[in-house]
Amino acid sequence: MEHVDVLIIGAGAAGLFCGSRTARRGRSVRVIDHSKKPGEKIRISGGGRCNFTNLETEASRFLSQNRHFAKSALARYTPWDFCDLMAAHDLSWHEKTLGQLFCDQKSGAVIQMLLDELEAAGGELSLETDVSGIAHADGGFLVDTSSGPIHCDSVIIATGGLSIPKIGASRFAYDIAEQFGHEIVETRPALVPMTFTDDYRDAFSALSGVSLPVEAHAESGPGFVENLLFTHRGLSGPAVLQVSSYWHPGDAVAFDLMPGADPLDWLKTAKDTAPKQTLSQLFSATFPARFADWFLGELDLDKSSRLAALSNQQIDAVAQRLNAWSLRPAGTEGWRTAEVTAGGVATDALSSRTMESKLQPGLFFIGECVDVTGWLGGYNFQWAWASAAAAAEVA
Repeated sequence: MEHVDVLIIGAGAAGLFCGSRTARRGRSVRVIDHSKKPGEKIRISGGGRCNFTNLETEASRFLSQNRHFAKSALARYTPWDFCDLMAAHDLSWHEKTLGQLFCDQKSGAVIQMLLDELEAAGGELSLETDVSGIAHADGGFLVDTSSGPIHCDSVIIATGGLSIPKIGASRFAYDIAEQFGHEIVETRPALVPMTFTDDYRDAFSALSGVSLPVEAHAESGPGFVENLLFTHRGLSGPAVLQVSSYWHPGDAVAFDLMPGADPLDWLKTAKDTAPKQTLSQLFSATFPARFADWFLGELDLDKSSRLAALSNQQIDAVAQRLNAWSLRPAGTEGWRTAEVTAGGVATDALSSRTMESKLQPGLFFIGECVDVTGWLGGYNFQWAWASAAAAAEVA
């Protein structure tokens, strides 16, 4: 029977990173995964560029039943720490919007860096290795795998959540957590496009490809000033992906279509300065033409009407809709396109400093499988690095 000090199950961002840092402490480490390739979620991230962290990382940008849980790990392993690692491997990056850092050499370079780090530290990687059971035995753990049983002192679960099943997502982490007495916060797709039915579905399909800046709000949670994108199935774009993490079935989502501006003042000024201008001319100069044409119909207004003909009551009503266009999505595109999983292994039975189970010493949960879910834009990768580093200090 093979024995290692630490067995890490999951060769994604958190698992690979945890493997190298644990091995550098002199521990014998094996990382196993059922997939054929490591780091598949890294590979597809950021359009293939890997948005590997966010400079604005702080605990308030993460969802969790315990909003304080992530603070310790995030404070001890920062975005700049990971940037230092990238620089040590001659990788460079650039900042896009809102603190997002993307790798100049594309995502494959980040995966190779993690593999090189693991090998240099003396850790081993075994792919296409399934796990059929984990039991606490002989002061450690006995893990049954398709390559034979492995005995270890510590087990670190880094198998992620349920998002994007085509690259191997499964309930494995939750099943193991429940086996050892942990509770699971209800899971749901997060950072995911929203779908609509009936007239809105048809209308949005016709508007597919149109994008415009908005401030989006779910019924709970913060507002996000990002782009909205119409699709054949409904709505997407960064603004929608962000609010989807806070949205619950049946809730409405509101969009301010003129973020940072006062629609009422805009309309009154336009009426005063160009009263002969038509609604179509005014809206098409401010919004994408296809959206402007459709939205005026949504407001039940004649797009050929001149601004001078609008009553104060009509202007007030239009301004209110522009300021808070409220929609009730039918649902989301689900796990197939969700970037991450909201919910997961409840944090009340995990150490915020080490990610170790309070119910079973030697058992750790890191990364996406934990009830810590970041905003769009590199936050979830930073949680993977930080939670992995926390576990690696003691496993």
